[in-house]
Amino acid sequence: MLRSLNSGVSAMQQFQGKMDVIANNIANVNTIGYKSARVDFADSFSQLVQGSSTIGPSQIGTGVITSGITSQFNQGAITNTANTNDLAISGDGFFVVRDPATNQLYATRAGDFSRGNDGYLVTSLGMRVQGYSDSALTTLGDIKIDNDGSAESMSSYNFEADGKISVQLSTNKITRGQVLLQKFANPQALRKEGNNLYSGITDAGPLAALAAPKSSGLGELKAQYLEMSNVDLAGQFSDLITTQRAFQ
Repeated sequence: MLRSLNSGVSAMQQFQGKMDVIANNIANVNTIGYKSARVDFADSFSQLVQGSSTIGPSQIGTGVITSGITSQFNQGAITNTANTNDLAISGDGFFVVRDPATNQLYATRAGDFSRGNDGYLVTSLGMRVQGYSDSALTTLGDIKIDNDGSAESMSSYNFEADGKISVQLSTNKITRGQVLLQKFANPQALRKEGNNLYSGITDAGPLAALAAPKSSGLGELKAQYLEMSNVDLAGQFSDLITTQRAFQ
């Protein structure tokens, strides 16, 4: 009797965890660049009642465990915003941003950037987007959008599909850096840090160096677009109903 109760309790605990994951997915249905999570179950250790015989051993299962919670990195819908600084990746890859306070690097799929007062391309938290920071496209670092020391003033700028930043001066146009991307052999090793950021870049098997969009298997950069959450709302509600029934 006690063993059967423990098996039932293990199921309730795991189903509760799955409902928590589903609820978080639903809550982030409109979060920019959010990747939904999936819960996988596995049977728990089976107690041996009778040893091997001609018909095989007799075993009684002791419940269920959560074998893993995995992020689903499939593409989210790409939506036009008409905002110059909004960027979306159509295909594989992540933006890399740096925290200027700690020098820590993070990966993100959320491209809702802005140009700060100091000219740097930053996230809403002030983290600086990484790429080529010079006009010659040779120096990696914080991307800055300005007139590159020219006597002419900057009138406008735009991002190309390969990440290059074209700056229109009074009488001339220059290339002022390039947004580069990162790709991972095992993105499941990335750790969610909140605010659409992932840490654990080294553990996830990154490319040897940041690369331009449309190269090294990376996707295309789409300016004035944002990638939305990839949560399938109908599927999540269906899973929620099924999980609630199983919990009951």
